[in-house]
Amino acid sequence: MKYPIFLNLKSKRTVVIGGGSVAARKILGLLDAQARVVVVAEQIDEVLKTRCKNTNTEFVEAKYSKDYLVGATIAFAATNDEELNEQIYKDCQQLEVLCNVADDPELCDFFVPAVVKRGDLQIAVGTDGYSPAYAGHIRQKLESVFTEKHGEFLAELETIRKYIMEEVPDSAQRKALMGKLVGDESFEYFIKNGSGKWRSYARKIIESPAETNINDQKD
Repeated sequence: MKYPIFLNLKSKRTVVIGGGSVAARKILGLLDAQARVVVVAEQIDEVLKTRCKNTNTEFVEAKYSKDYLVGATIAFAATNDEELNEQIYKDCQQLEVLCNVADDPELCDFFVPAVVKRGDLQIAVGTDGYSPAYAGHIRQKLESVFTEKHGEFLAELETIRKYIMEEVPDSAQRKALMGKLVGDESFEYFIKNGSGKWRSYARKIIESPAETNINDQKD
């Protein structure tokens, strides 16, 4: 069993060894996370180079060398050479760089989950690397449940959370207020009435939490 985390890779050095389609998926995912990406391969697809134009990507067309891993936070071994992938993994262990070897769960320090993204809301599904297809199937089911409205609601919650942090000194009361505002009834009110009315309601909750009920609010 692995320890699930969301890793902040913004501006951090990440290395992808390989220049094919698998490597391309890893590269684009890293760029989406605003990582600094170094791609090492003897041949790199020109289409991939074009897609990565004007991004924080460095392409190194050369044979793999352990030196390219120095200073990296994570690395992906995505070549079609199993022996080379295993060597990359061993080098990562020596350098204490987290490594993911494509299609080989036994040589992975971490796995890339299937992810549902709705604004800043991210829901990750993992299978310990053993069935990415099933993780993708679960993701598709979640995509039908969690809509863009959930992402918009999260943005509103973040704004009101900051307000609560400034206006409510008691930590237990802050927790209780947020517990009420993140609930299903609050979300349904947001969906039905929109951001403006929800903000007004949220402030009423904060000012008089014991006296305010969502069901008492008029549309």
